[in-house]
Amino acid sequence: MSFAAIMNGLQAFLLLQVLTCLGQIGHGSEIIHGQKAPENSFLYMVSLQNNRGHVCGGFLIREDFVMTAAHCYRFSPLHVVLGTHNLKDLHNEKIEVEKRFITPFFNYTDLRDDIMLLKLANKTQLNSRVQTIQLPPGEINLEDNEICQVAGWGKTSSNGPSVDELRMVDVSVINPRECKEMWDHKKFVLPANVICAGGYPRNKGFCQGDSGGPLVCKRKAVGVVSFNRNSICKYPDVPNIYTDISKHLKWINLVLKHN
Repeated sequence: MSFAAIMNGLQAFLLLQVLTCLGQIGHGSEIIHGQKAPENSFLYMVSLQNNRGHVCGGFLIREDFVMTAAHCYRFSPLHVVLGTHNLKDLHNEKIEVEKRFITPFFNYTDLRDDIMLLKLANKTQLNSRVQTIQLPPGEINLEDNEICQVAGWGKTSSNGPSVDELRMVDVSVINPRECKEMWDHKKFVLPANVICAGGYPRNKGFCQGDSGGPLVCKRKAVGVVSFNRNSICKYPDVPNIYTDISKHLKWINLVLKHN
C-alpha cells in the first residue's frame, strides 16, 4: 500500500473518531416539513454515493465539478448521480469521482470551512435534465428573514423512512449575531464564515443526511449544508448552519483554474 493511501485512510479514521465524539454537531441529511421538488427544478442537484448508495448531497458548478461539504469525505463517495429527482430512476447519469479537493482551512473539530470540491472523471452534458448553478460573484449581504431554499434526499422526520425523491423547503435567513448568541447558550462557539438559515425559531430545514446540498438565495448557491445540533430536526432549539461560499471564492477559483 502506498504512503498516500495510508495517510488517506488514517485521515478518514481520525475524522470519524472526532465527529463521533462531537455531541453538539449533527450533519444535515433530511428535509423537514418540506415538499417534493417540482419537476424541472433543482437541476443542479447531485447525489454523492458509495457502494451502499446515497451518502450526501452536492451541486454541479461546472460540467466536471461538484461542490459539497468537506465532512462528506468520511463517507468515501465514489461516484455522483445527476439528472434525476428520483434516485431509483434507471435513466439517471452516474459519473465517477476522480479527485477530491478539501479547503486547507477545514477543521474537523468544529467543522470550520466545511466545503469540498469533487472533480468528476468525465464532463456531464448540460441539457433539460442537468444544469449548473451560479455561485455568488463576491461577498454577499443576505437580509434578515430573506427566504431561500434547500433541497435533498432523505427522511422527512428524525426517525422516519428515507425517501428516493428529491424534496425541498423554504427557509429564512437568521441574523448572524442572534444566531451566534443562541449557539453560545448551548456552550458551542460557531466557527467563522457560516450562514444561519432554517431550524429554530421555526421547524423547517435540514437534518442528518442532506449534508453538502446548497442553500439557494436569489437563484445562486450561497451556502453548503453543514450541521445542526444533536441531530434535532423537527423541533430544533438553534438555527441550521451552512458554510458561506462567498468566503471561499478565491480558493474555489484557484482549484477550478488549475483543473
